[in-house]
Amino acid sequence: MHSFHEMSLARTVVLVEGTSDQLALAALAKRRDRDLDAEGISVVAMGGAQAIGAFLSVLGPRGLGVELAGLCDAAEEGHFRRALEQAGFGSNLTRSRMESLGFYVCVADLEDELIRSLGVAAVEGVIDAQGDLGPFRTFQKQPAWRGRPAEEQLRRFIGTHSGRKIQSAALLVDALDLARVPRPLDGVLAHV
Repeated sequence: MHSFHEMSLARTVVLVEGTSDQLALAALAKRRDRDLDAEGISVVAMGGAQAIGAFLSVLGPRGLGVELAGLCDAAEEGHFRRALEQAGFGSNLTRSRMESLGFYVCVADLEDELIRSLGVAAVEGVIDAQGDLGPFRTFQKQPAWRGRPAEEQLRRFIGTHSGRKIQSAALLVDALDLARVPRPLDGVLAHV
């Protein structure tokens, strides 16, 4: 975890909800031949969207004035919007206006974005390379998940415990065709 002091030394801080988002952004930056550390960009996992207000109050325009960007899940968009407004980033912010500020929203969540960009077969390939294809097939047979779309099953399986979500984030990004990177992930990286 970065201290507020360490973050204040960065030229730009990208605020993300969790470690999997942080690792995915780092993997994409590497694939785009960017050295975020050398550029003075720090990607910070906040430990959940509820922390956004504290980070914005310390780092934002009414605090240290560090350039900020961020990434959140659709379920947290309202929370991010209110925190941005309270921190002085504007009022009545739309998703488009949030994006112009560098804050992007993943449809559902980052895993959903990656699954849609990669396709089921490629995601299953990543899961297989991790040795988890057998457990995934067992998961698919559970009554609550049987018959559901494979994309939903994959998203739930990857998210069943944080270790798998964290382990999969960079691997899914590494499997992406760079022409098919999810818009929010590409957008936040392009903004910084």
